[in-house]
Amino acid sequence: MIEMIKAIVLGIVQGITEWLPISSTGHMILVNELMPLTVLADVAANKEFVDMFMVVIQFGSILAVLLLYFHKLNPFSPRKNAYEKRSTIDLWLKVIVAVVPAGIIGVLFDDLIDAYFYNPITVAAMLIVYGVAFLVIENRHRRPSVTSFDKMSYKTALAIGVFQVLALIPGTSRSGATILGAVLLGCSRGIAAEFSFFLAVPVMFGASLLKLIKMKIAFSLATASVLLVGMIVAFIVSVFAIRFLMGYIRKHDFKAFGVYRIVLGVLVLAYFFLIK
Repeated sequence: MIEMIKAIVLGIVQGITEWLPISSTGHMILVNELMPLTVLADVAANKEFVDMFMVVIQFGSILAVLLLYFHKLNPFSPRKNAYEKRSTIDLWLKVIVAVVPAGIIGVLFDDLIDAYFYNPITVAAMLIVYGVAFLVIENRHRRPSVTSFDKMSYKTALAIGVFQVLALIPGTSRSGATILGAVLLGCSRGIAAEFSFFLAVPVMFGASLLKLIKMKIAFSLATASVLLVGMIVAFIVSVFAIRFLMGYIRKHDFKAFGVYRIVLGVLVLAYFFLIK
């Protein structure tokens, strides 16, 4: 029962932090550090399961995007005219182009990234660095030139994809890196956030599939139940988190998230250097 409660907490954290630019992976690592998920008795097998859980639970968050943006992402919707259908296909092609850089780097260096960067100190450092970046960029924010996906070029989409590569380092935030990159490239906050959501679908699905393929332990009722609960909770919470973010950025900028990242990063460093 206690492990189910931990899975629920992790699902809540995943659902909130995946879409806000504050690093879901970073928060998941930190929460698991404070309340470790222990589903399997064997230490090595449990570590492998937890590593997989941290990634595959994101599938619940993907479903939230598909639910909320089903019409916008569906090129075959009978409610769309021919122009709208072509625009939707064009949007998907831009997403695919933007996915390529992180997809290549992720597949080639996934194990090295896991081995060297999945630790609280890296997370804290990246929280602070990109928190400062948000404040700097927002202070220099100019009138956006890309206010719709039709105005986004394939070159811009690819450049946003390059920014997404930065998010392979835990603590960076996939949404944070892509939103920052998109804003720097002239996208409005709304377009930057939505494109970040859409990029998450193939990226997170691919990452989840890769982790499942690499997992060497067999699923039991206990492991499957914990994973399923985490995914369901992440899905429900993600729906509310996405709606909150889109409503928030209509009236505010991203400075609050930058301040939050810096404060959290400092607290994490203080915990691991002064307390633990």
